[in-house]
Amino acid sequence: MGKIEFIKSQIHEGVENIDDEDFLLAVQEVIQKKYLPPDKPLLAKWQRQRIEESKKQIERGEYLTNEEVEEMMRRWLNE
Repeated sequence: MGKIEFIKSQIHEGVENIDDEDFLLAVQEVIQKKYLPPDKPLLAKWQRQRIEESKKQIERGEYLTNEEVEEMMRRWLNE
């Protein structure tokens, strides 16, 4: 095991055993500043299929606007 792999292993083990939320958030912030995930998220086949079906529904006009959903919620909350 090389030096980098050893360091990663120690960090991974440490993170798995720390329950301090503030500390973990700080570690997450440091990692996010250094690591940039790929531009395109990797999606499972079923996720891609759901996105494609959603696009088709939008093209067919099968959707609600935010205003329509907010009105539905107001009616439900007042029942």
